[in-house]
Amino acid sequence: MKIDGTRLHDRATEVVLSYYAAFNRGDWAGMLATLGEDVVHDLNQGARESGREAFAAFIERMARHYREQLRDIVVMVSPDGVRAAAEYVVHGEYLLTDPGLPEARGQRYVLPGGAFFEIREGKIERVTNYYNLDHWVAQVGG
Repeated sequence: MKIDGTRLHDRATEVVLSYYAAFNRGDWAGMLATLGEDVVHDLNQGARESGREAFAAFIERMARHYREQLRDIVVMVSPDGVRAAAEYVVHGEYLLTDPGLPEARGQRYVLPGGAFFEIREGKIERVTNYYNLDHWVAQVGG
């Protein structure tokens, strides 16, 4: 363990936990506040998007289609605080049909997931999310 007086590891852990705490509260402004202006977002099995504005649009769309809470969150951070990973379990409800996916009928689902982060100057600069889409589709009856 390297002790350098900056506690970058702890600060990175805190920003990732703040990101997820805001998500679980439905505090989208709080979630966006943890992100850098040019944040890169790699969607699960989807395109890469850039910028806080694109991330805000993504959050807005997701909030219309899904109600989710993340539980059992575990965060792991590199000693220099630049990279982090999180594992969690999504407990959700499918509210409104998302284009290209099965019809929504209020189905509930439980799905393990994970994310990778890059952090600079106390802000999340990249979020890459992963979960098993086929497992989710099977749960919602697709």
